[in-house]
Amino acid sequence: MLRLRSLSLAVSLTLIACVSVSLAAGHKHKTFTDPSKAGESFKFQGEYAGTLSLPDGDEKYGAQVIALGDDKYRLVGYHGGLPGAGWDKSEKIVAEGTAADGAVTFALDDQPAKVVLKGGLLTISEEFGDEIGTMKKVTRKSPTMGAKPPKDAVVLFDGTTAENFKNGRIVENKLLAEGVTSKQQFGDHHLHLEFRTPYMPTARGQARGNSGCYVQGRYEVQILDSFGLEGKDNECGGIYKIAVPAVNMCLPPLSWQTYDIDFTAPKFENGKKVKNARITIVHNGVTIHNDIELPSHTAGGISAEKSGPGPVYLQNHGNPVRFRNIWVKPKK
Repeated sequence: MLRLRSLSLAVSLTLIACVSVSLAAGHKHKTFTDPSKAGESFKFQGEYAGTLSLPDGDEKYGAQVIALGDDKYRLVGYHGGLPGAGWDKSEKIVAEGTAADGAVTFALDDQPAKVVLKGGLLTISEEFGDEIGTMKKVTRKSPTMGAKPPKDAVVLFDGTTAENFKNGRIVENKLLAEGVTSKQQFGDHHLHLEFRTPYMPTARGQARGNSGCYVQGRYEVQILDSFGLEGKDNECGGIYKIAVPAVNMCLPPLSWQTYDIDFTAPKFENGKKVKNARITIVHNGVTIHNDIELPSHTAGGISAEKSGPGPVYLQNHGNPVRFRNIWVKPKK
């Protein structure tokens, strides 16, 4: 988390890429959908923010701590603050850590600094013990969380029934399970949904909290536990094979997150497409795609791109991703 200007921190982004390593076939991972049962490792994971005292003056920093299982952790640091909350998009700092005796100590290769996480505080010290600063654990909440549907909206799920979806099923705490398709179809519309990825500390890449929100059943907005990753087209907020998010706004697993999606369908004349679809996506209150073109449908949907309305499809990729507060406001 340090772009400490008095220190030369050359960090390889290949460390981040390690999170995306494929898993051996058939490997089982512990999966948690209840924070109270997620264990001690879950308590270390999360976001931290604070101000560090550097030779050039006080500077704000943010950090994301990712649990990797077996008492291993990865720290990703951001100069200026957390993604979407001050990060200046300069090079990230990455460090590996191990938990022991109620604390996690992170190693910064060949750097004269010590980073220790304990009791909800991330403490950064110089080589000889002088404290540079601390970061406190923070819990961010999307400003559109719990947004109420307008009077002219179609409520697809409010926790009372799953009858508005094919294969709909309500699971723990009145939540909607993955693998459902709305019975009603939509053309141009605004979609609001809230989702939560599971906690799967030993899983990696596409095996970690994977699902997808398919607009019209044709265009996938990826859902994945990509907390702390780079923000690719196949990670949370990405439009699969089409566009990467402007910033990775994925929150830690078991955090509730929001998508607010504004969609304009493609236009067809005499069976031929004359105008591409367009989409704007706001993830946890931050615009990650701003009125971009969708040149085609994406893989894995329930139909190819064509004229006419389509459903909301929430993909089943084998992970217990949960949903709530889903509504659609058709455009007139």
